[in-house]
Amino acid sequence: MSDRGTNNHSEVTDFILVGFRVSSELHILLFLIFLLVYAMILLGNVGMMTIIMTDPRLNTPMYFFLGNLSFIDLFYSSVIAPKAMINFWSESKSISFAGCVTQFCLFTLFIVAEGFLLAAMAYDRFIAICNPLLYSVQMSARLCTQLVAGSYLCGCISSVLQTSITFTLSFCGSRAIDHFYCDTRPLERISCSDLFISRIISFSLCSIIILPTIIVIIISYLYIVSTVLKIRSSEGRKKAFSTCSSHLGVVSVLYGAVFFMYLTPDRFPELSKVASLCYTLVTPMLNPLIYSLRNKDVKEALRKSLGKKIFLFNSILAVT
Repeated sequence: MSDRGTNNHSEVTDFILVGFRVSSELHILLFLIFLLVYAMILLGNVGMMTIIMTDPRLNTPMYFFLGNLSFIDLFYSSVIAPKAMINFWSESKSISFAGCVTQFCLFTLFIVAEGFLLAAMAYDRFIAICNPLLYSVQMSARLCTQLVAGSYLCGCISSVLQTSITFTLSFCGSRAIDHFYCDTRPLERISCSDLFISRIISFSLCSIIILPTIIVIIISYLYIVSTVLKIRSSEGRKKAFSTCSSHLGVVSVLYGAVFFMYLTPDRFPELSKVASLCYTLVTPMLNPLIYSLRNKDVKEALRKSLGKKIFLFNSILAVT
């Protein structure tokens, strides 16, 4: 049985990414939408990282985490979007076995790292609001670096384990993955292996990853809400809540989409694809907008940066 599984597995050299089951005319529209969203992701996240690295006023723990969030959003969307856009024009829609493994591995790494990073950001907001006098001491540069490094490390460990579990399955049936990227559930649908052990391990991994991050976020916000409600002035309460609203919005979109996708029954694959769009493309696009539009420091840094560019441009025009 083991030899048969090995043979079946080794015969697979590529997969077919089915993508969205729509007419060819709509493929052009979808390509343009993907292209626009991906361009906004590149512009927004690269812009956010540039502003954070160049403006000394943003040299704080919150913006250190935000810069890493932009980095993660940029890279995990880049793992998915370019290949999806190519497939809108490709007749074969194929992806090599190695390409599928690489895509799955990198996406898992970055999406898990983002979950832990959002938990670290919730802890940062908890310290800032509940212990403001000790904030600079408790949220030291060393601790911030350790939290970010720990997020990437957890992503790497999870990625290696999940990729190993998924791609040791035997794929002896159809090569057609009913999705626009390589993901666990669509790959399991085309496997002829016994999925019981694989699903138990995957569920355990997801529980170990998701539950601690959600618990940290929930407990942090319970303390934050409790502290904010004790503030007597409405202006103070509004200011305190405004520092958390952006983070809370990002958490809600990401985890809402993830839960919706994995709780959707297998008989509704198109719904899973729509939910996947939310956290593979929509969330990375919205994160820079949410943080820039609701953050005075970022808006001021952006205004300052644009002002310098306009001044430089006008100086060049004046000389010429």
